Amino acid sequence: MKRVVLIFVLLVTIVTANAQKYMTKNGFISFYSHTPLEEIKAENNQVVSALDISTGDIVFQALIKSFHFERALMEEHFNENYMESDKIPKSSFKGKITNLSAVDFKKNGTYDVTVDGDLTIHDVTNKVSVKGTIEVVSGGINANSKFSVVPEDYKITIPGVVRNKIDKTLEITVAMKYTPLSAKQ
Repeated sequence: MKRVVLIFVLLVTIVTANAQKYMTKNGFISFYSHTPLEEIKAENNQVVSALDISTGDIVFQALIKSFHFERALMEEHFNENYMESDKIPKSSFKGKITNLSAVDFKKNGTYDVTVDGDLTIHDVTNKVSVKGTIEVVSGGINANSKFSVVPEDYKITIPGVVRNKIDKTLEITVAMKYTPLSAKQ
């Protein structure tokens, strides 16, 4: 009988621990640049991300070659000339929701959050602080944010010939639909 109780307690502990962690393998990140000469947009629907609601820890990882453009030539230049995706294949983010107490994960609703962390693009890591929302829904959590990055801050060199076609800042859009880690097993 003691053995059965011990196994039950262990299972409850494991399920409870996993219930605090959420994950997605098909998160969305896009970037957008608009100038009078050119509009550039790329989307990636294969972003892997995890969220631990007990600590506010959040991580993302995106393969550079998974960003897709409307024009194949743009995608080729992006991978070969700007991002060097064969040499530097991924970007990542590791951070924390700083106002975690503002989110009631037991109640459906949308909550404003701030996330601070380290954004690594092109093998360069910078501290960032971004505003976003956490939406608690039945069966999961949605996380959304829009913010800007400056390519030069990540040592992404844009040749003078096309410099006027790319805005100095890129608008980044993040949209994640998380499900409980236990549901993924």
